[in-house]
Amino acid sequence: MTQKHLKMETTRGKLQYCISGSGKPNIVLINGGAGPIEGWLKIWPEISESSSVFSYNRFGVTGSDKPQQPQDGLTIVETLREALKIVGFEPPFLLVGHSLGGLYANLFARLYPDEVAGIVFLESSHPKDISLDEHQGKIVKTINKILSMFDSLSSHKQFNEVHFVKKTAEQIHAIDHFPHIPIYVITGGKENRMMPEEVRKKRINHQLELLALSSNSLHITAEKSGHFPQFSEPKVVIDTIKDCVRQIRQS
Repeated sequence: MTQKHLKMETTRGKLQYCISGSGKPNIVLINGGAGPIEGWLKIWPEISESSSVFSYNRFGVTGSDKPQQPQDGLTIVETLREALKIVGFEPPFLLVGHSLGGLYANLFARLYPDEVAGIVFLESSHPKDISLDEHQGKIVKTINKILSMFDSLSSHKQFNEVHFVKKTAEQIHAIDHFPHIPIYVITGGKENRMMPEEVRKKRINHQLELLALSSNSLHITAEKSGHFPQFSEPKVVIDTIKDCVRQIRQS
């Protein structure tokens, strides 16, 4: 079973996307930073058996157009809403946000509470993660600064979403209201050799804070996974999404 990649024309450019399955609630998969549709390969066939599933590549990723304007959270959410309307994908949605995609799911729910029925935060970024930059070594900071300088030489790279994470976090902080919906937070339980242990623990604590967004929330640990449980423990992610679907259908 393979995904058929389609393209749509939005007001901001062409986006590559896939739709599979049928059934409510409609599930929207929101990739991590620069993540492609294929990142969901191990989970979408099974969740598509009982729900309609939409996945897409944001601007600058594989088959989608290069971004022509700053890709802050508000722009990304509005582009996603437009894309969903174009393909006839109706709310309320179950949003599944991986990593940076969790910020966009968070902002989407605040901006359009009536359009979100539930969220699965998958190894999600948190607005407070911005503060983790202070734990980076001088070498990493220097490399990031050099890369940012090179990006500024390219019209589309300077608009990359990674340059607007702070602005996205500010947009989230600006809206206090969050809907009363089921929330699931999946965190990886495995150590990450690429990440200092102090940073990893702070990230986990930040993710746990997402539970406070709703009184109807649950934390799941993917014990054998790092930052990509959808690759290493797809069943954990699938079962969590299915649990959220059941809650939404019963409400």
